[in-house]
Amino acid sequence: MRSAVRVVLDTNTVVSALVWGGTPYALIAAATEERIELYSSPALLEELAEVLSRAKFAPRLQQAQRTVAQLIEQYRGLVELVQPASIAPTVLVDPDDDQVLAAALAAQADLIVSGDDDVRRLGSYQGIPTVSAAECLRRVAKEPGG
Repeated sequence: MRSAVRVVLDTNTVVSALVWGGTPYALIAAATEERIELYSSPALLEELAEVLSRAKFAPRLQQAQRTVAQLIEQYRGLVELVQPASIAPTVLVDPDDDQVLAAALAAQADLIVSGDDDVRRLGSYQGIPTVSAAECLRRVAKEPGG
């Protein structure tokens, strides 16, 4: 029997957590405390590195005295990598969003967490609910031992 909720975080949620903190960071804390299990894929980690390397994040990273490499290493230490499942292209606006869906399917995730309205508008993908960080935390709190 699985004990922790299996979660795949969309890149926007990871960036928000690592750069700004707040509710998305509570998911990182929950993973550190082993209340949730985080899953990702090589493609999602590549996207994370690309996004964190954007100039608009440089001042925030400098202020936090963190490098992109350090943030990637921190996150990589919390996730279990899966090879994304082969999926048919979805109707999402951004084709990169298919990567989070493919990883969730491969991970047999319980939840997909995204700050992207387009992803959350799906409601679920192959039976996996697409939720906000706050909704994920509410659901984890309801789990036994959560």
